[in-house]
Parts: sequence; C-alpha cells; structure tokens
Amino acid sequence: MYKIAVMGGDGTGPEVANEAVKVLKAVENKYDVSFEFTELNYGGERYLKENVIITDKEVQDLKAYDAILLGAIGNPDVKPGILEKGILLKVRFELDQYINLRPVKLYENVETPLKDKTPEDIDYVVIRENTGGIYTGTGGVSQKGTEHEVAIQSMVYNKMQVERACRYAFEYALKRNAKKSWRGLSEADRQKGYVGQLTLCGKTNVLTYVFDLWERTFYEVAKDYPTIKPDYTHVDATCMWMVKSPEWFDVIVTSNMFGDIITDLGAITQGGMGLAAGGNINPNGVSMFEPIGGSAPKYTGQNIINPMAAIGAAQMMIDHLGESKIAASMETAIQTVIKKMDSMSAGKMGYSTSEIGNMVADLV
Repeated sequence: MYKIAVMGGDGTGPEVANEAVKVLKAVENKYDVSFEFTELNYGGERYLKENVIITDKEVQDLKAYDAILLGAIGNPDVKPGILEKGILLKVRFELDQYINLRPVKLYENVETPLKDKTPEDIDYVVIRENTGGIYTGTGGVSQKGTEHEVAIQSMVYNKMQVERACRYAFEYALKRNAKKSWRGLSEADRQKGYVGQLTLCGKTNVLTYVFDLWERTFYEVAKDYPTIKPDYTHVDATCMWMVKSPEWFDVIVTSNMFGDIITDLGAITQGGMGLAAGGNINPNGVSMFEPIGGSAPKYTGQNIINPMAAIGAAQMMIDHLGESKIAASMETAIQTVIKKMDSMSAGKMGYSTSEIGNMVADLV
C-alpha cells in the first residue's frame, strides 16, 4: 500500500490530477497494489484567502508519504514567482529532490513540428540537476528603482551536487540501455563495447568556472561506467540538434537553468505540453511527479484540458515506486488512447478530459 499526497493546485490542475487518480484507482482493481490518497490544498486560492503558501511544517509532513502527485501551480491573480518559489521550489529544495527527470518521447498519432521525424527518432531523457544553480536565488539587488540599480543572481554549484547528478544520470543510462538500444551510437562505438550514451549539456567555453567543475566531474564519474559513452555538447548546440537530429540523443544531463530551457523545447517536439510529464526525484526520499503544462486557468472547469501528461506523471510515479509491470501496462494504455485522439490540444481532442481518463482506466 502506497501513501500518495495529491496536490491538485490551481486552474485545471485538480481536473487533470483527478484523472490520474482515477487511473490509479483502476490499477488497484487489477493488480496487487493499493493506494491511500490524501488531498492537500496548497495553491493560489489558499494564498489569496489565508495569505499562506505552504508552511515549513507542511513541507516536512510530506516526508510521511511514498510520493507526491501534483496537478499544477499558477494563479493569474497571484504575482508570478510567489507560488512557484513558495511551493514548487520550496518542496524541491526542502525535500532534496535533486533530480528533475523529463522523458522526451513521441508517440504514434502525435504531430511533431520536426519534419519527417518519427517515434523512433524522438525518444530520449533529460536529467536536470534540480536543487542548485541559478535558481537557488543567490544574489541580491541594490539601489532598486534608480538608474544605478544592480541585480545579481549567481549560478552556484558544489562538487557534491554535480557528482550526484552525474552519477544518477549514468545509472539511469545504464538501466535504460540494459537491452542495448544503442541510441546515438555509431558502429565504431558499439565495437568499443558501448551500449548507451550520456551527453553533458553545458557551456564550457563561456561559463568557464561552473562548467569546468561539471565537465571534470562528469568524466571522473564516467570512469565507473565503461559501457556508457560520455559525450559533451554546448547548450546552444544541444538546442540545435534536438531540432535537427533528436535521434542522436539517448540521455542528457545538465544544470538547473539549462535543463529548464531544453526540456520545454523537447516537450514541443513530442507533441506539446499536454503530453509532457516530469518527476522531481530524491532517490532516497520522497519524490514529486507532475504534468509540465501549467495550470491553464482559461480552461478551468470546462472538461476539455488534456490529462495525458498528468496520467503520464502517475505512470512515472508508479515506475519510480518499483511497480515496473504496472507502469508498463499504464504506458501501453496511454499509447492506445492517444492513437484514438484527434489532437493533443485542449478542446480539439475528440474526447473530454474525463472521457480520456475513463478510456485509460479501462485499459490498464
């Protein structure tokens, strides 16, 4: 039995989270597994009513759960940054969810803006360091509002943060390539015994201090994984190749800010935010899983938003909890339903939000 905290959040977040929970309840009826769901009201509505975002105690209380399933955070009546920093970043940092895991996978019957690319071409994973870098808020402002205003926000990493992110990425690449997919590898690479590839995405030619640390650490850790080919690409080149030749990538590891940028680029190549799911991972603690598309407040209550990313987040959560057989069944059900949909866009799917949830639930 797994204890799951459900944070529906804002806008359409509760709607898509409900569909993910619906699918998990269907799983209970078919497999030897059960869930105890606890709904938590953290989001913009609470902040506007009570002037409370999430307390330190509430964050610590999340450690009692096996995982967290998030709908979406973002309210148009709340100034940008308050909820994002106050909930998302706070939970990530306080629970040490130091890995952001973002699969970029194109399914059949999903349109990609990349000409002539197929599901075989777009199937890689981005591993983003999730608790360090420029998002920690190190810096400040002086003489604000004057012509001499100075704003500083620094990218700060220590060796431990970089090393554990790289090691997680190599371990993930090793597990992903257990069946020797050889993505991105040449015949010469295969002859050398490589079964997979891990690409470090950085900017060593300009951010010479931080990414010197990243690069040295990356290749040090690589020595422990002789069957995974270590590769390096500048972040700008990474963006270019994600569009031109996504089939070159297997697993990518990168910093917090660069990961934030390239994963959204990846999301649009896989069919848009309605399909993009992610996990905020603490390998030894509580992890949080979420759809990436945001709260989409203009669609709230209309039953037309695509819940597939939320269902995909639930599927990632189940896999993370060690229930690989159930996760595989959920992914098959997702793929089957996607083939029946007219579009991945809200209001154009051919089915309502709840109907899509019902269809996946019937197939798991």
